[in-house]
Amino acid sequence: MSTQTGDVSALNIQWLQTFERYLSTEKQLSAYTVRNYLYELNRGSALLPENVHLLNVSREHWQQVLAKLHRKGLSPRSLSLCLSAVKQWGEFLLREGVIELNPAKGLSAPKQAKPLPKNIDIDAITHLLDIEGKDPLSLRDKAMMELFYSSGLRLAELAALNVASVQYDVKEVRVLGKGNKERIVPVGRLAIDALQAWLNCRKQILCEDNALFVTEKGKRLSHRSIQARMAKWGQEQALSVRVHPHKLRHSFATHMLEASADLRAVQELLGHANLATTQIYTSLDFQHLAKVYDNAHPRAKKPQDK
Repeated sequence: MSTQTGDVSALNIQWLQTFERYLSTEKQLSAYTVRNYLYELNRGSALLPENVHLLNVSREHWQQVLAKLHRKGLSPRSLSLCLSAVKQWGEFLLREGVIELNPAKGLSAPKQAKPLPKNIDIDAITHLLDIEGKDPLSLRDKAMMELFYSSGLRLAELAALNVASVQYDVKEVRVLGKGNKERIVPVGRLAIDALQAWLNCRKQILCEDNALFVTEKGKRLSHRSIQARMAKWGQEQALSVRVHPHKLRHSFATHMLEASADLRAVQELLGHANLATTQIYTSLDFQHLAKVYDNAHPRAKKPQDK
């Protein structure tokens, strides 16, 4: 067998060899995945009590193994991989009739932190939105992206907007967010200008309904179409990062928080029910936070530093 077996018994080795064949032939997993599963299973089995072998491990035993690995400093990603291996092992033993219940079923690993999208800096956004075309698609797409960045909308929120959703005189947009919660968000002057230019063009299109953003045939623009158009403009304007709605929303939040340091206000603008979500979402780099602290806190510097 190509995998290290450590101190597992000869019986365990025999079953692990059968398990390896099962993963390769029955499950048709890649050699890389099989190798990782066997490694994780062996690593976990090394932490089991001496009188317990792999054929009679209980749910509590696997819980203890995961806890030990967690205390050793394994990342959530590694713990999740270990748990996947353990669950596959349980399914294998069930198939072989060795056990009647998978002891790993229902176990969960710590949640993996979702990597935050990198925001686009202000200069790059200015370049992205510097669209000179006056054709309908260019005017529509410029208005969409201006509104995304101006008001920090979600993709679904923007796609659902109707013509009457925007109040041009007071520069506001009425948005239906998650959980059907309505909120009113300010709209910047440049976004208002772009929207009005698009509306003048939209009047020439026979539209199916009151959707704010429509195709050339008058149908409400789909989520996928919005994403595709934004990606297209990112390439056309030669940005170094892929442009999509969530990235503009994240950039809006980051830039607002950097400029204002008002977390509660940004929370309201984004439509987050929980302030903790906003704290994770905006995720300012520490250097910026330190600079704000040094400039703002009355006791951050010594008198001679002033």
